[in-house]
Amino acid sequence: MTTQAQARAGEDLSPAAEVSTAVAGFLSEFKGFQSEIHKRLQQQEEKMTMFERKTIAMARPHLAAAADAGAPHRKAFDAYLRAGDDDGLRGLELEGKALNTSVAGEGGYLVDPQTAETIRSVLSSTASIRAVANVVAVEATSFDVLIDHADVGHGWATETGAVAESDTPIIDRISIPLHELSALPKASQRLLDDSAFDVEGWLAGRIADKFARAEAAAFIAGDGVDKPRGFLTHPAVDNEVWAWGNLGYVPTGADGDIGGPDPIIDLVYALGAQYRAYATFVMNSRTAGAVRKMKDADGRFLWSDGLAAGEPARLLGYPVLIAEDMPDIASGADAIAFGDFGAGYTVAERPDLRVLRDPYSAKPHVLFYATKRVGGDVSDFKAIKLLRFAVS
Repeated sequence: MTTQAQARAGEDLSPAAEVSTAVAGFLSEFKGFQSEIHKRLQQQEEKMTMFERKTIAMARPHLAAAADAGAPHRKAFDAYLRAGDDDGLRGLELEGKALNTSVAGEGGYLVDPQTAETIRSVLSSTASIRAVANVVAVEATSFDVLIDHADVGHGWATETGAVAESDTPIIDRISIPLHELSALPKASQRLLDDSAFDVEGWLAGRIADKFARAEAAAFIAGDGVDKPRGFLTHPAVDNEVWAWGNLGYVPTGADGDIGGPDPIIDLVYALGAQYRAYATFVMNSRTAGAVRKMKDADGRFLWSDGLAAGEPARLLGYPVLIAEDMPDIASGADAIAFGDFGAGYTVAERPDLRVLRDPYSAKPHVLFYATKRVGGDVSDFKAIKLLRFAVS
């Protein structure tokens, strides 16, 4: 007979025995409750695990398809680079387009997307005007920029008053033609026969290096003949008499010398307020070495390094792009540019990159003739100002 049964039978229990009995009952019930909670949580966890597995299983085909989307092109392109086997490339079509990867007139074959993307990312990260300019992809042979010089009419309207008509817009069209940029890296056939040799990575690196150096020079000083036109090749006039079609400059007041921090401050405020928010200084390393020594009247450096790795240095709070193709400090040189290059300079390019394999012209080496089409020019003459190292 249990203790509870004895109590019901009329046997007397002491207070301590009653408390002990109550606690034992509570603990028993609590353990049951705890076991039930644990069981439910375990069931819920099993359901969540099954749901995650289903989600991953459903997503895996899409991920695999995305990863393998360019696999046939890459495999065929590798065979073409190594052995000149173009059968695989001739049968491929670009995804989403009814275009073959071969180029008319045996001009070469389109580079596989992964290699082309590697080259584009390298070009974007190099110290070139491309890094701060407006870059657009086009399918035509030129790109047109339309500039509206007219100010939109405005005023306060009343319920019964007449509204004045806006002036006729004055539209200026700037046409940026695309030019062919080429590179001609070469490798020995023995090296190409080595399966451990990453031919796509090597080719991408050599092409990107050549293209980056050629573009960087052209975007600054290109004459526009079979190459992009650089912003420094446009006429420059004193900013006090600036007119559209020219770049405005601010003189330092000293021939071949910067003459202190004041000209740099004048350069900043020569640029319109609407452009200053996204403006960047552009200069070469030698000019930067001279500028970063300068201090204001309170002895503080005008130049400050980036706060984090990868961030550009700053001059008067604005980022600095080091472009080695900018001129050195010299008499009459426009050695420093300041402006919103995203508005002021446009780079237009075709997204495709082509390669033609030539095993004959440089035996025993194999030449790879890589080409792309790119153009560039000033698209807003108000958005870029120059610092001229001259008296006036």
